[in-house]
Amino acid sequence: MNKFRLTIKTRIIAGFLLLIVIFGCNALISFTTLENSQAIIRSNSEDINPSVTALHDFSELLLKSKMYSTNWVYLQANTDDKKDLKDLHKNLYPTLKIRLNNLKKNWDNPEHISELDSIFTSFEEMLASEKEIMALLVSFDDYQNPLAKFTAEDLIEKTILIQTATISERLSKLVVAKQAEAAAADKSLLVSFGELRIINTVSGILTVIFGLVGALFVANSITTPINKLKEVIIKLGHGVLPDSQSSKFKNDEIGEMEKAVDKLVKGLISTSEFAETIGKGEYDNSYQPLSEEDILGNALILMRDNLKKVSEEDKKRNWIATGVARFSDILRSEHENIEVVTNNILQELIMYVEANQGGIFIVNDDNRSDVHLEMVACYAYDRRKFLEKRVDVGEGLVGQSYQENDKIFLTDVPEEYVSISSGLGEANPTSILIIPLSINEETVGVLELASFKVFEDHEVEFIEKIAENTASSIASVKINHRTKKLLEESQLSAEQLRSQEEEMRQNTEELQATQEEYERRINELERQLELKKSEEGANYESNIGNSLE
Repeated sequence: MNKFRLTIKTRIIAGFLLLIVIFGCNALISFTTLENSQAIIRSNSEDINPSVTALHDFSELLLKSKMYSTNWVYLQANTDDKKDLKDLHKNLYPTLKIRLNNLKKNWDNPEHISELDSIFTSFEEMLASEKEIMALLVSFDDYQNPLAKFTAEDLIEKTILIQTATISERLSKLVVAKQAEAAAADKSLLVSFGELRIINTVSGILTVIFGLVGALFVANSITTPINKLKEVIIKLGHGVLPDSQSSKFKNDEIGEMEKAVDKLVKGLISTSEFAETIGKGEYDNSYQPLSEEDILGNALILMRDNLKKVSEEDKKRNWIATGVARFSDILRSEHENIEVVTNNILQELIMYVEANQGGIFIVNDDNRSDVHLEMVACYAYDRRKFLEKRVDVGEGLVGQSYQENDKIFLTDVPEEYVSISSGLGEANPTSILIIPLSINEETVGVLELASFKVFEDHEVEFIEKIAENTASSIASVKINHRTKKLLEESQLSAEQLRSQEEEMRQNTEELQATQEEYERRINELERQLELKKSEEGANYESNIGNSLE
């Protein structure tokens, strides 16, 4: 059998139990006293005082009844009092009776209840007499009838006034009795509160005495070992981690506290070492928090995971930035030959993303009625099969990607879609990535990559950037080719124009020479004609002279 151990918990509980007993007795007595007091107060507020008020109201109603009935007989023109008397019979008295009947249910004295019922009977008899008066004197003629008037006056004098005085006296006695009950209740209430004050005073004194004794006893049993623990906690408060040591305290709560502090010290040492590894950028070290509720340990693990994630994201961003800069240099190095540009880009891209196979297809729109895609660069494809490869718009995944101007990313590659050759044979790739080469909403080609690994998101993002830059470079080369072709055509047109101008100039010179020869011949003919005309005129004159002779 284990020896009884007077732990701190036991000592504190014993002290508090003693205080609880004292407080319990005090509470029980106080509760009983307060219940009695509340019953007295409730009786006063809900029974006695309302009853006294209602009885006073009954006395006033009695006097009003006497006054209204008297005025009915002697004041014929007082119609207001007649209306009030009728209202008293019809409403006021029934309401008051209901009110008093409800209150008398809580009365303790049967004599008072019996007296009230007797008063109700007497008052109702008086009301019956008033109704006779009201029936006798209704119209003006009734008031002029001596017999009716005498009978009504006789009822007033011999019945109404006498009954009113008798009922009023009985009501007064009943009111005094109820007021005496209220005074007795108030006196009992004062006595009850006086007893409660004495009990609370004695209980308070006992509580202070036993509380001081118990406090001194418990304090002396706790402060000594607590002071030793305090030194350790002060060091922890200054950030100093003391050496872990075995418990030197008794087998009580203080010993359990020491064990907990020792566990905390060991945990903080482990936590500090883990924090140092995080500070060095080593995010793969394992760490076990003190518990699931270890806020600091779990926060460090969360920080480690977040830093590791940030580090990985930084590596991915740096990898993307480095790759973009690297491929920008490649794109700037060659601007004339599309095949050279695409082959250089494709080869470097496959090595950079560690893919296994790839191809670049360029749009051939020389003939608008036969727009298609042509493979201009390939890596690790069977060249005999794909050297002259042509893909129509909408044909296969490449043609579909071009037609929809959207990327296609497959991780479940269909059998025999494409195979990757190696020294060990051929195998189906794990993932296929097809990205349209678009710039300014114009698609100039398609990039296709195949790999034994699944491309990660940042790799896909990077390939899309390279595809956009490649599209820009291809578009630039195609524009340069078109410009060069147009320039050559323009130069050829200029040469032809110059040749035509020279031929026209020669023709013009020949035409001018011909025209000059023509003009010369015309002048010669004109001169000959004039000579001929002159000769013909001379001959004519000679003939005329001869004829005259």
